[in-house]
Amino acid sequence: MKPSPLHFTTLQRSLHWGMAAAILAMLFIGVGMVSTVRPIYLRLLATHEVLGLAILVLALIRLITRLREGAPCLPPDLPAALKFAAIASQCLLYLLMFAMPLLGWAMLSSANYPLAVGDWVLPPLVPVNETLHGWLWMAHVGFGLALFALVSLHIAAALFHALVRRDGVFGSMLR
Repeated sequence: MKPSPLHFTTLQRSLHWGMAAAILAMLFIGVGMVSTVRPIYLRLLATHEVLGLAILVLALIRLITRLREGAPCLPPDLPAALKFAAIASQCLLYLLMFAMPLLGWAMLSSANYPLAVGDWVLPPLVPVNETLHGWLWMAHVGFGLALFALVSLHIAAALFHALVRRDGVFGSMLR
């Protein structure tokens, strides 16, 4: 890993904002899916699956880029508890960016629903098992709620840095 840069690279910023839009869309599509039985459900599901796979691939690219390019240091005057919260929340966000698509893929696999993108059918991650499907569904929903809470916290922290502290943290993701 390189020394800490002053700002995120153009690729890192593009991945961040693109994934932010995709993750927010996924959260709302997920809510729409579980709250309807109308025919639109199938279109929502198809969109959810494709976006989930895209997020999984982009998360991998983002992690590799982060490891290669580094990230700006947090302000030295930031209290230790806030530094810990920032690092912990970043780690949790990365974990959930990988866990959510993999849980969804495993959930579909356990219900014997192949995950397909166009003509390309992905191999199942787990064997067909109704009990496992129930557990994976609950985990996917629970992690989705956790992701929603963490994204909300991330937005609040960004606004705190931009509007209250004005310490350059927010600006490092905008330039």
